[in-house]
Amino acid sequence: MREWADFTIESEADGAQVVALAGPLIVSSVGELDQRLRGLAGPVARIDLAGVGAIDTVGAWIVSRLADEFGATVSGASKEARRLIAAVREKPQDEETGAADEQLSPLTGLLVRAGEFTMGYVHGVLELLGFLGALLIAAARALRHPSRIRWISLVRQIELVGVGALPIVGLMSFLIGIVIAQQGAVQLRQFGAEIYTVNLTGRLSFRELGILMTAIMFAGRSGSSFAAQIGTMKLTEEVDAMRTIGVSPMEALVLPRVMASVLIMPLLGFYSAVLAIIGGAFISMFALEIPFFTFLTRIQEVVPRHDLWVGLIKGPVFGLIVALAGCYQGMRVHGNSEEVGLKTTVAVVQAIFAVIVLDAFFAVFFTEVGWG
Repeated sequence: MREWADFTIESEADGAQVVALAGPLIVSSVGELDQRLRGLAGPVARIDLAGVGAIDTVGAWIVSRLADEFGATVSGASKEARRLIAAVREKPQDEETGAADEQLSPLTGLLVRAGEFTMGYVHGVLELLGFLGALLIAAARALRHPSRIRWISLVRQIELVGVGALPIVGLMSFLIGIVIAQQGAVQLRQFGAEIYTVNLTGRLSFRELGILMTAIMFAGRSGSSFAAQIGTMKLTEEVDAMRTIGVSPMEALVLPRVMASVLIMPLLGFYSAVLAIIGGAFISMFALEIPFFTFLTRIQEVVPRHDLWVGLIKGPVFGLIVALAGCYQGMRVHGNSEEVGLKTTVAVVQAIFAVIVLDAFFAVFFTEVGWG
């Protein structure tokens, strides 16, 4: 037969009321008890749990609610009861923060959140500068002692980020060249100037889209890979193991990836521009009836040499930015595997954003110096 929880009300010598609970305070036996306790009207000074047998979190919550409602103390509780009551009385930190935010006025809450965001941003910038400084120190050591460079790792990274990217970068660039030439021809035909499609395709490919689209593709492919690889090594404590045995993670993990990115990006950008021009020449045979090799010959005549240099100068900078973002976010991974995905996403977004901002800066800069 099921045993039900019950209570009695007693009075102490000073007139204070005591609620004495008895029986098991578990979910299957406290339904009626909870309703009766909610009907209590008088002040309660103490809750006596000496007669309580089994107790679970539901029973502990009922005791905690009653104690909070009347400001009563709890006595006679077993060790298990004290532990459960203490647990249900603890508020998660986010709930306490939310309650504090609710007490603030809207303007004050906005200022608090703005301040927290600003401090987080400043802290992030300082961390990034510290990471960059550590990388520069590692690079200076490598220059002074070339034997410290992990040549095998460097060659492996060049193969992964360079040779492995050729098919997808080439296909993307070829299709972009087709789109530029086809859409340019449609618009220029309205003015009888479709011959200038060659100029449009050549200059855009060498100067802007070749290196820019390659950098974006590089960020999505290699930047994310850097963050995921290093982040996984952080979770499995391989990075800490390296430090323990005296191996610098900057020299072993970060520097080869950064060097490979800086070296390979100009080559990938040039390769991308060439494939885009080939794509433009291919579609021009059908859209403009310009022979394929005539299109390529015309490119040499109408594209200034400095357009090629503009793309080549951007390459190492974009490669450095993408590699920095990926390695930095990878080294920030901690806690659990969810962090790997989060930091990988952040690395790709930051790298693409920085590349686009720098490309805009380069466009203005080269125009000002007469390479427009």
